[in-house]
Amino acid sequence: MSYEAVVAELLALREQVTGVTESAVAAVDGLLVAADTEIVRPEVISALAATALGLGKRAGYETGLGDLREVVIRCSRGYVVVYAIREEGLLVVVGDEGLDLARLHVVSRQTVERLAALLVEESPRSA
Repeated sequence: MSYEAVVAELLALREQVTGVTESAVAAVDGLLVAADTEIVRPEVISALAATALGLGKRAGYETGLGDLREVVIRCSRGYVVVYAIREEGLLVVVGDEGLDLARLHVVSRQTVERLAALLVEESPRSA
């Protein structure tokens, strides 16, 4: 896996979607892979995102609604959105009040697919 390629994906996401302020990629256990952050602590947001991802997956399973796509957390001053990257990891995006959530969902699907390919490159199973 190329750390630079993962960071490039995060930077591109920020450029393509109005309101994205920070983002990170982590393993499903919350271990940080790479981040584009200035304010939030990437290790903390990655761990919290892993918890949200786990809860979302379990809720999807228990309700029979299928595989988790994303968890959206709306706060008084913005959003935290967590996307599953297959079984390999997660993408967490922090956005301000002006976050274009619809555009984020469209752009993130392509970003998640590219990130999945990058994460698989590092996986011991692919060796």
